[in-house]
Amino acid sequence: MIFRYTILYVDDVAATMTRFERAFGLERAMLHESQDYGELATGQTKLAFSSRSLMESLGKTPGRADRARPVFEVALEVPADQVSGAYERALEAGFEAAQAPRAEPWGQTTSYVVDPVDGFLIEICSPVAAQS
Repeated sequence: MIFRYTILYVDDVAATMTRFERAFGLERAMLHESQDYGELATGQTKLAFSSRSLMESLGKTPGRADRARPVFEVALEVPADQVSGAYERALEAGFEAAQAPRAEPWGQTTSYVVDPVDGFLIEICSPVAAQS
């Protein structure tokens, strides 16, 4: 079994994908002609987006992210010396600051931003340092 993709439910798939491309430098893998589903390339696993209206037509009732009480985060990893730059790029693209870059005691640099439209919590981090 492999972990193929995570799907985030949004109102406007194309606009969300454009926002994520601009903020994080991700590349568009595909956007369905219906504009109801799209994927961004992130290595072996895709970050996908589906419209809430499509999910509702399939009998689902998608909730919305709660900025004040997130139940998940999407982590995007860059080399340690690039965390601050990636964080600043996301802020310049309109994402909201949640935590400035900082060194963690477990050997990782972490930072957090929030999607300004859908409220998703996004971690921009370095790899966890190898433990001996």
